[in-house]
Amino acid sequence: MWRALSVLVTMVALTAQADAELGAQLPEGSRKVAEHRYRSSSDFEGTIKFYKKTYPDYTSARKKIVNQPGVNAWHIPNTSGKGAWEGLNIYEANDEVRIFVVPAKESGSKKPKK
Repeated sequence: MWRALSVLVTMVALTAQADAELGAQLPEGSRKVAEHRYRSSSDFEGTIKFYKKTYPDYTSARKKIVNQPGVNAWHIPNTSGKGAWEGLNIYEANDEVRIFVVPAKESGSKKPKK
C-alpha cells in the first residue's frame, strides 16, 4: 500500500512540474522537448487562448516576431517581473505548436566590456 501511494505521489509531482517552467504557466498536456522548450497539446489558437486567460495583461503587450508564410510566432513578455522568465515565444510551424520559455537575464552575469 505504501509503495502504491509513493508511486502516485511521484506521478503527481512529475505532472505538476510540467505545468510551469521558470515560473511561467504552460498549457495542460504540454510535453518537454528540450531545455525551456515545450510542445503544446493544443493548436495555435487554443494555446494563445490559454495565455489570454492565464496572463490577460501580458497578451496585450504581445508582439508578432516572425513574418513568414506558414509560420505564426508571437512573443509574450513577462511584464510583472515575477518568476525567472523574461517572456514566452509561441510559434507554429509544420502543424506543431511550440513554446519557448525565455529565461530572465541574471543581473550578476554581465559580460565584461572589451
